[in-house]
Amino acid sequence: MKNQANFRLLLTLVFGLMAMIGIAQNDKQEKEGFNPIELIDSHVWDSHEFHITDWKGSPVTLHLPIILWTDNGLTVFSSSKFDHDNSGKVVVEANGNKFVRYDENIFYADKFDQADFDATSVLAKPFKYEYRPLDFSITKTVFSMLLSLVLLLIIFMSAARPYKKNDKAPRGLAGFMEPLILFVRDDIAVPQLGSHASRFMPYLLTVFFFIWINNIIGIIPFFPFGGNLTGNIIFTFTMAIIVYLLTTFNGNKHYWSHILNPPVPLPLKPLLALIEIIGTLTKPFALMVRLFANMTAGHIIILSLSSLIFIFGSVAIAPVSILFVLFMTVLKLLVAALQAYIFTLLAALFIGQAVATSEE
Repeated sequence: MKNQANFRLLLTLVFGLMAMIGIAQNDKQEKEGFNPIELIDSHVWDSHEFHITDWKGSPVTLHLPIILWTDNGLTVFSSSKFDHDNSGKVVVEANGNKFVRYDENIFYADKFDQADFDATSVLAKPFKYEYRPLDFSITKTVFSMLLSLVLLLIIFMSAARPYKKNDKAPRGLAGFMEPLILFVRDDIAVPQLGSHASRFMPYLLTVFFFIWINNIIGIIPFFPFGGNLTGNIIFTFTMAIIVYLLTTFNGNKHYWSHILNPPVPLPLKPLLALIEIIGTLTKPFALMVRLFANMTAGHIIILSLSSLIFIFGSVAIAPVSILFVLFMTVLKLLVAALQAYIFTLLAALFIGQAVATSEE
């Protein structure tokens, strides 16, 4: 615990130093055209395109498809049509509709006064169908999710194939995967779920490897990787909702009796029951925030340390910055596996509490 406190203090000092440097170098950044906040936002948050590299002063970008369901039906076009203006306010006409993109969100352009199209006017509008079409676009996070699903299928199908041919000790990919699968079974599922372990093993294995692979994809900086799926709050929210639904619908009589009729004196029962019900919501909420915050913070720290080279505008700072980036990247590789383990462990724990009987 002491080492963790010291490490957090170190990160706080680093962030404080970077903030002071950013304020002091603000004029210099504007002159040189480098904005570290813009750099971090473009890598951490979701977008409709992949910036692959720069070639002869021009960006090489993979534009992903915009897929919208509007009052005129399905509308599909390339996100490159929004790239004619750095402000992101270019109006695109397609399928009898006009669209405008603001902060990676797509709105009906004719619902806004274009002269006053800013964050205030957008956020003041309710998120209703009349202002925004149904958006099924392929973004960086969606692309990363589909990529991870393909990788999972390839890995597990390749690992399962040798078992059909012989029953000897597996080698190659199967030899690498078997200890990990046994680890999830013997160190996560069985201790938390007991006799119910085999019932939930498919879910726990999927969650563990899905989160782990996506964490690693987010660390690799080049295309087709680099999407920060586990740093997307909507993704972690969905994962937490699944845990909540599994816990709620698999809860047995003993579980609900403990929540709705806690073993305390009668005057305290309503208060404690309310606390227990709130507790069923705070558990998945903690899962959601923990995964999102840890992965996003790691990306921000690495990009911030990289930005120090351009903030100072000196090659002399490069060795220090690179060493810190290398250290944080190695640490993030550890965190990638650790967060997958923690999420799977807590999911198994919460489900185990719901299915456990009074004798267990």
